[in-house]
Formats: sequence, C-alpha cells, structure tokens
Amino acid sequence: MNFKLSEEQHQLQDAVRRIVSAAGYHERLRAVVDGQLSWDEGSWRDLVEFGVPGIAVPDRFGGIGLTMIELALVAEALGYAGAATPFLGHVLATIAIAEGGSEQQREKWLPLLASGEKIASVALSDQNDGWAPNDWSLAPNGSRISGRKINVPAGQIADIFVVGLAGGQLAVVEALTPTVTAEAMDGIDVTRPLAAVEFSDAEAELLENGPAGAARMHDAALVLLAADAFGGASRILDMTRDYSLVREAFGAKLAQFQAYKHQLANLAVEVIPTRGLYWFAAYAFENYVERSSHAACLAKAHSAELFLQTARLGTELLGGIGFTWEYDSQIWLKRAMFDFAWGGRPERLFAKAADLAGW
Repeated sequence: MNFKLSEEQHQLQDAVRRIVSAAGYHERLRAVVDGQLSWDEGSWRDLVEFGVPGIAVPDRFGGIGLTMIELALVAEALGYAGAATPFLGHVLATIAIAEGGSEQQREKWLPLLASGEKIASVALSDQNDGWAPNDWSLAPNGSRISGRKINVPAGQIADIFVVGLAGGQLAVVEALTPTVTAEAMDGIDVTRPLAAVEFSDAEAELLENGPAGAARMHDAALVLLAADAFGGASRILDMTRDYSLVREAFGAKLAQFQAYKHQLANLAVEVIPTRGLYWFAAYAFENYVERSSHAACLAKAHSAELFLQTARLGTELLGGIGFTWEYDSQIWLKRAMFDFAWGGRPERLFAKAADLAGW
C-alpha cells in the first residue's frame, strides 16, 4: 500500500483541525473541563455541518461514502484538540448499523445519523473491560431488553443506543422513552463523559446481521481510539516542546539542557511512528478484512499505552505548571487514561493479537 495521504485526505483533516481550533473553541473546552458545560455543542454542530457523522456512510443513505482511513484522520484531529464531542459513540453506532443492519434498517437509521439529526452511542459493557462481543451477557426477551450497561459514551445526550447483547447480537434502542434511563458515571475524562444506562423492558430492534456488525464495530472502535491516542500524544509532545522554548531555568531555556532535549527526542522517536500503525489498521479495515482485527488490536494497544506514557512524562517535563488545574496538559493526561481503558486494555488486546496470529 501507499503510506501517503492524498491531497483530499490532507484537506479533510486540515478542515477538521480548523473547526476545533476556531475562535471560541478553547473557551468552550475549558468550560467543559471546569464543569460549566457538559459537552461542546458548538463544535459538534460545526462538525455535523461539515459532514463528519456521514463520512463512512454510503451516499445512498445520505453520507459521503468515504472509508475508515478518513474517519480515523478525523479522530486524530479530535484527539489532538481534546474535543468534547459525542464523536466516538456516534460513529461506532453508525458503523454497527451500516455493517449489521438489513437494507431496511439502514434506510431507517443511517440518514438520521449521517445528517446529525439524531445523536447515537453504543452501550456495550455489562462490566468493566467487557468490550468484545463474546463478553456481552445481556439477553433479549423477544423484542425487549432489561438490564444495565456501563461505560456508555455520551449516554446522557444520546437519542439512540446500539446495544451489545448475548451472542454478539446488536439491537437499536431509542433513548428518549420512560423505559430507558441514563445516569452519569464518575469518569476521569470529562471531554468524553460516560453513563450507566438502565433498560427496563425497553423496545429493541435487533439488527439482522448483528454478529457481523458487532465484530466490525469492535475493530472500528480500536482503530479510532488508536488514532485519537496518536493525536493526543502528538499534542503532549508539541505542548512540552513549546514550553521548553520559553521557560527558563538558571538563565537558560529548558530546551538548551541536554537531559531535557534527550527526553523530548526519545518521546518523538516513540510517538511519530505510531501514525503508521493506525493508518495500516484503518486501511486494513476495508482492504485486508482478514487482517483487520489483528491490526486494530496492535494499533490500539500500542498507541494507547504510549499515549499514557507520553502524557505522564510530558507532565513531569512541564514541571510544577504541569500539575496545575489551569494548565491544559491535564486534559490529555485524562484523555490518555480513557483511551487506555475503553475498548480493552493493552494487555488483553496484545493477547488477542497473539491468538489471531496463531502464537
């Protein structure tokens, strides 16, 4: 494959970067961090207007009809910006329906999601670290479900849930009914709040090809989290470098001290190559389907682990200011913790990759 982006792909990513760096963006992000806003509705509105929710939706359902690599490029840009939007859950629910729904189900739901008219999310975990389809135990009773799901991204603002069920099945449940209640969980990453969702004999529409859609959605989750982690690690690297060029100690810039430069260089050498991991995993999603799960596991496991290491070391290199509430590095340290855990911890994903490789 060609590991170069096309001009159109560069333009797409640059456009998303401009949306999440426009005037007022940082103020809204800090308002979310400080508890004054629950999410960045303004940026999501701009992303919807640009067409982000429909990037991977076929054009016959109102989408743009692009591929996972374009969606992952968006995830990288949002990770770099620390965006407080419902992007992750929304696009995963969209992929689940696109890959697992019947033609009729896709015609019903995808136009609503591609246009942003409805916000969707995925309700997968019955318990912590229960992300894969074979971990799900909630069983339907005919066309209804009763039970509890945790770690649901943007669960309190979602209009639609795609719910993981026993046997790797998937069902679509409308959120705005008395039979569905969402309660905020005490998560550390406030840019992507989590909820516990209770289903009380809720009407559920089983997706016709649920197990196939579930497997594809799980791979997509790992790819998008890997891309987010690369974006976040890049932001920490840039933030630490920029600070070292202005902060002085003993009459010299921090960037002039050899020990400091070596640690920054080591970070750069570790972070930059992970771009290729998520690029390949995103490319394999459509072009090497038989290798998709293996590539996605490796990309997410390594990228998320490295993001957390980078965020911790970056905070240390920033010195005292890195530990303050006012400085923004905390946003990406907490985001790194989310990427590390959501979708599966690295040790579990490395073990799955080894199994898939026949080790």
